[in-house]
Amino acid sequence: MIVLIIVIVVIVLIALAAVASYNRFVSQRNAVQNAWADVDTELKRRYDLIPNLVSTVQGYAAHERGVFEEVAQARSVGINAQGPAAASAAEGPFQMALGHLFAVAEAYPDLKANQNFLQLQATLSDTEDRIQASRQIYNANVQQFNRRVQAFPSNVVANMFHFQNAEFFQIDAAQRAVVAEAPKVDFSAITNATYGRAPSAAPTVPAPGTPGTPPTSSGA
Repeated sequence: MIVLIIVIVVIVLIALAAVASYNRFVSQRNAVQNAWADVDTELKRRYDLIPNLVSTVQGYAAHERGVFEEVAQARSVGINAQGPAAASAAEGPFQMALGHLFAVAEAYPDLKANQNFLQLQATLSDTEDRIQASRQIYNANVQQFNRRVQAFPSNVVANMFHFQNAEFFQIDAAQRAVVAEAPKVDFSAITNATYGRAPSAAPTVPAPGTPGTPPTSSGA
């Protein structure tokens, strides 16, 4: 009789642990999905800025058709990407195309001083910051979820209820190498120019003997 009671208690405890583990999986899966929704919103916000940005550049450099087509193609792939894996694959080519677009803008001082262009760049800079923040939160949630999918004993519940590893949102190593070769955009300079903030400069140290410099004492 005592053995039977012990067996029943053990079964009940295992069942309760399985239920708790299942509920935690559901909660973590929802957190991953919600975090991805935030990333996706910011990605769409960024892609929505691109047509106006390209149109502004075209007004000064209409002959750069190849660059504009590259940006349009990369944007089309990115905006139609479904899920983190597809979005990750689209990110590298888009960043490279965007770098080429800004490289064109660098050759036109009037364009760089255009207030609409500066405002679009500043908005894009803010959006990129939001994407990076959302990406970090999403990937952190994915890492926690995947750890439980793979680790024992929670992987037993994961296998029973078909919880699978979630996808990270990141550029793979091959794409990172290619993107590293693309022209970079100094978003801090863009923001400073748009909002009137001058970059901080290192303090200058006056040379000895100049006016206002305390005399140095000579040793005895």
